[in-house]
Amino acid sequence: MQSGRLFEIIYVLLERGGATVPELAERLEVSERTVRRDIDALSAAGVPVYAARGRNGGVRLLDDFVLSRSLLSEREQDEILYALQSLRATGVDVGANVLSRLNGLFRRGTTDWIDVDFSSWGSGAADKQLFPLLRQAVLDRRVLCFDYYASTGASSHRTVEPMKLRFKGMGWYLQAFCRDRHDYRTFRLSRMENLTLAADTFAPRPAPPELDAETQAVPMEHLTIRFDPALAFRVYDEFDRAQIEKQPDGSLVVRAVWPAGFWGCGYLLSYGAGAEVLSPPSMRDRMREETAKLSEKYC
Repeated sequence: MQSGRLFEIIYVLLERGGATVPELAERLEVSERTVRRDIDALSAAGVPVYAARGRNGGVRLLDDFVLSRSLLSEREQDEILYALQSLRATGVDVGANVLSRLNGLFRRGTTDWIDVDFSSWGSGAADKQLFPLLRQAVLDRRVLCFDYYASTGASSHRTVEPMKLRFKGMGWYLQAFCRDRHDYRTFRLSRMENLTLAADTFAPRPAPPELDAETQAVPMEHLTIRFDPALAFRVYDEFDRAQIEKQPDGSLVVRAVWPAGFWGCGYLLSYGAGAEVLSPPSMRDRMREETAKLSEKYC
């Protein structure tokens, strides 16, 4: 509790320039004697606080004192503000006054220079309510139920013990212990529907495996793909620079590890005629079969 009061005293002095002991005592809802002890503690910790006499007297800080000069660099301030904004983007309530108070402590005028939003373009209110629901499930250890659509095309109803939210690549994932599969599983949030919190809770389990290890359960294969120059914007969005080789004619050749099943083939078709699988032959055959089926539907 004392550390909270000390922070509050510094904030008030920075914001208002000074305050009397009775004013601080009333604001903090403690005795004047407690306020004087807190001021002594701040002084002993190296904070340049002093008491001035006279009409404009009271408790003050030296004019050139800024919290960042004693503890944080400007870069560290920016990182803290960015982290708080990012938490707010996931629906976490960081406190109505936390950002404004840190602006006062850091002598920042505003945090409008940064805006973080993890939701997709055009997402509705239901999508924005997903993070608070998942956060409650993880923190309160509440069992979660939902319908899930796997990359294989199969759908199932799952009952899980949610453990951790992870952002990796271009998507959010929930790591959980699946009661239906009796093992740890990783679920992509965009493929979850009809989420509900069950009434029962669960006991903590060991930490889930790393996300990379979980995704290795999907069969993968090495692919070489040539993209038309017009698709460069997607190629650079979706592949690592080290995987991309620009050709003399402007096309882009990508060598990457790719899902071998239905999802991998379907996603490649989203590039249309602007992408050609060069290898392996098995993926070329699957692409040929899928395009033949599409051709039959639209003839």
